[in-house]
Amino acid sequence: MKFAIFGNKHQTKKSKSIEQLFEAITKRKDTFDIDKPFYDFLCNEGISVPTPDGIILDDDFNADIAISFGGDGTLLRTASRIGRKPIPILGINAGRLGFLTTTSNENIDFVLEKIHQGEYDTESRSLIEAVTNNGELNTYPFALNEIAVMKHDSSSMMTLEVTINGDDRITYQADGLIVATPSGSTGYSLSVGGPIISPQANVLALTPIAPHSLSARPIIIDDSATIEIKVYSRSHNFLIAFDGRNESCDEEMSITVRKADYKQAIIRQKEHSFIHNLQEKLMWGKDIRE
Repeated sequence: MKFAIFGNKHQTKKSKSIEQLFEAITKRKDTFDIDKPFYDFLCNEGISVPTPDGIILDDDFNADIAISFGGDGTLLRTASRIGRKPIPILGINAGRLGFLTTTSNENIDFVLEKIHQGEYDTESRSLIEAVTNNGELNTYPFALNEIAVMKHDSSSMMTLEVTINGDDRITYQADGLIVATPSGSTGYSLSVGGPIISPQANVLALTPIAPHSLSARPIIIDDSATIEIKVYSRSHNFLIAFDGRNESCDEEMSITVRKADYKQAIIRQKEHSFIHNLQEKLMWGKDIRE
């Protein structure tokens, strides 16, 4: 079995546990390619790395499984590198909260053994994409979690005209707007008051960022909808972010967001439960006074 390994370059102490991953791979005589920036980081930190089968320099790679070693942000970056390739992601949580990366770095050997035995599940997660009316975007225009349209800096709030399926129109005065997938409902959208959505739901969430009106609430729509966003700003520009990858746009540019025509597979242990994950991560039902 061949793995493609991507990782977080900013957590030295937690990255030391990746040696357990290398041991689990090599003892089963599996092979791996590793992303060059992560490989250089590990070497510079004095972490022992077995000789990889190859170094990943760009997005031209292949593997049976991609391993994301870090937090949810690392998994999102891994998904953008995979693109349309049919490679499932195993997210190993060496970060903090981790809604997408639910595999603990403490049971890596156990999880890889289950993978070899075929005792795992995969979830197909929907993505969204953005197209513009004025040229191409510089970044990869797909997102697993969310596409956010935001004010550029400390400028005053923007006016966002949102048209759904060319008919229904919503106007927001806010610092921005998030279009979130079910996967992204526990990310940026949740932090600004958006709803939590089951990964299997075929919906999208529109969540305004710091709206001027308290009556402007998040709304759930069918994921077959086409969402056009037009921005009016005093600075005459705005930011668009795809899972944190952002670029500046002129307000003359309108953004159309829609469901992507491919999905990303995420590997889960068979005993994994979305509700159990929420209970664990958000401490539902726990009395913090104890």
